[in-house]
Amino acid sequence: MLVQPEIPPNTGNVARLCAATRSPLHLVGKLGFRIDEHAVRRAGLDYWHLVDVKTHETLGDAERAIDAEKPFGRVPRRYFFSGHAERSYLDVKFELGDMLIFGKESVGLPPELLAARREETVGIPMSGLVRSHNLANSVAIALYEALRQTGVLSMTTRGA
Repeated sequence: MLVQPEIPPNTGNVARLCAATRSPLHLVGKLGFRIDEHAVRRAGLDYWHLVDVKTHETLGDAERAIDAEKPFGRVPRRYFFSGHAERSYLDVKFELGDMLIFGKESVGLPPELLAARREETVGIPMSGLVRSHNLANSVAIALYEALRQTGVLSMTTRGA
């Protein structure tokens, strides 16, 4: 789930990742770009039709919609990714259907949301001096770890 993504190529890369892993992509709030058919075709996103894209006005709307679906027969857990998290995503035991939630490129998720959902907030450890990873890279890191833990990757074909 991307909350108010701002940079089209990042969302395009995440969409490609979702197509490659058959993961749904939820886009929340005001986007910094258009995703209508013309804009997607013009951007050369020839895999967009392979992505299960859902849009939501608010994070609350997205959570309610996903909860109502009960993917894999349960209400999914949420993991809010932040460069300010105290807990690593590597300490999480992911389950099928868990929500991986990322904020906008410029500022991430709102501080008040992270404070209210502190127990559900995780980060990607870094030993370097940069403040965060690129959004698309962060999603790839987290999604592939979740897929690895849940055994989904053992059921797939190999690609480059």
